[in-house]
Amino acid sequence: MRNLSPHRHAHVRAWCHADAVELVFLPTYGSWLNWIEAEFAALRYFALNGTDHRSHAEQNTAIASYVRWCDARAQPKVHFAAGSPIRTWTDYPAKAA
Repeated sequence: MRNLSPHRHAHVRAWCHADAVELVFLPTYGSWLNWIEAEFAALRYFALNGTDHRSHAEQNTAIASYVRWCDARAQPKVHFAAGSPIRTWTDYPAKAA
């Protein structure tokens, strides 16, 4: 997840601990590591690129069709970057110029 300050709030951390949820924060400028970015890229590629929808309804139908297709083939994402230092950083490394 991104490094948004509310994600580090004590209530969020308590909820995560109680529900066995591990928060994995992305490095600064590491949005390309975020799964949702890949999902949006696939959506653009398969449902929107090279199209000329005549209406918002037609565009929404294309998006909904793609999402239904993905949902029917969905697999849980587990064990992401198990050996990665991203999971163990307490402070981010200094930026180098």
